[in-house]
Amino acid sequence: MTTSLCQLKEDMALLKRETAGQITQLKTEVDKLKKQLQVRQVAFSAALVDSKPTNIGPFPTDTTMIYKHVATNIGNAYNSNTGIFTAPVKGVYNFEWSVGAYGDGSHGSGAWLVKNSVNVFMAWEKQTAGFMSSSKAVALLLEVGDVVFVRLVANGSNVAYDDGSHHNTFSGHLLFPM
Repeated sequence: MTTSLCQLKEDMALLKRETAGQITQLKTEVDKLKKQLQVRQVAFSAALVDSKPTNIGPFPTDTTMIYKHVATNIGNAYNSNTGIFTAPVKGVYNFEWSVGAYGDGSHGSGAWLVKNSVNVFMAWEKQTAGFMSSSKAVALLLEVGDVVFVRLVANGSNVAYDDGSHHNTFSGHLLFPM
């Protein structure tokens, strides 16, 4: 009987070690899944300024718009110091941007959405008086590290105006990873 009791104790000790190992492995898997889920949670929305009325442009060259008033930046993929979104995961992303200013007959308001160094789509408007604005949206397949940003169109004829109403915005989110 003592042999059986000793054997049972050994079997229980073995089961405890195996169970402890399985628990550790499961915890590691859960942590890994949590990290993957966090990386897949990507969304941002920003405006040019917090509240102070600001005119920018016209500029002699295309100029990256830096959206300082960040309402949302889940995943921290948007950089409010550079105005650049960097894809943290390969996937399809949706981007929206709007550009606006007060029309004076001589300046329009236009901005390109740029992927890496390629102009994708432009939002543009020109009118003689009153506030003018234009907006666009696009879905883009991005690789890890691809950058997306908005550029005010050059040639000395495009301007943007923003204030606490946030007329000029840039937003994006991950639709699904690939």
